Amino acid sequence: MEEADGLVGGSNKVMGLGDRAYEDLKEKLVRGAYPPGHKITVRAVAEELGYGTTPARDALNRLVAERALVFSGPKTVVVPTLSLAELYEVTQMRLRLEGLAAEKGAIGAGSADIARLEAFQGEIDAALAEGRYADALWSNKEFHFHIYGRANMPMLLATIETLWLRVGAAFNDLYPEFAISKYGIQNHRAALEGFRHQDPQEVKAAIETDIRDGYRRLRQALSDRAPKK
Repeated sequence: MEEADGLVGGSNKVMGLGDRAYEDLKEKLVRGAYPPGHKITVRAVAEELGYGTTPARDALNRLVAERALVFSGPKTVVVPTLSLAELYEVTQMRLRLEGLAAEKGAIGAGSADIARLEAFQGEIDAALAEGRYADALWSNKEFHFHIYGRANMPMLLATIETLWLRVGAAFNDLYPEFAISKYGIQNHRAALEGFRHQDPQEVKAAIETDIRDGYRRLRQALSDRAPKK
């Protein structure tokens, strides 16, 4: 029984379940379900996601290998905190890649796309008004990735998702300030206006502004927590 709680080993018989556990846990990390510093154990993952300990262990091992999680002990991993340098690097990559995906994703968009984005934004607005920040982050991913998915560039989309895997936990630091300032809401509304105007450059600019505004808030949050010299 002790081996089942560790983070090594595994069985080929459950690799399919391991893949599913990995995808489910990765999605939660991408959407900011866990804040930086949050501890995750094999048993907790198994119970939360409804998998056995072996698939849960496989998922954690893969995410540690991808540096989305880091070890804090023999049976526990934590969600890492980005350094200022890492946040800057991820942001620079996001600006270029998500800007491209937004521009390409806006081409040929129609009323159905606008309606879906409006629905996602409505979920974000309601969640922020009620202080449900985790729900806001969940719908925020839907908003962005609906746009990016329309670009029909799967390699680009996968790379963007990898960046969100690294920065997703940090998105928790956007709130409550972003709920008060409404920066994110304004930027998403600007992107929607770009869709209505059928102007891919307008959509790209709105998404890039959204990323820059988020970076400034996340950078400040990291600086505020840094040890005072």
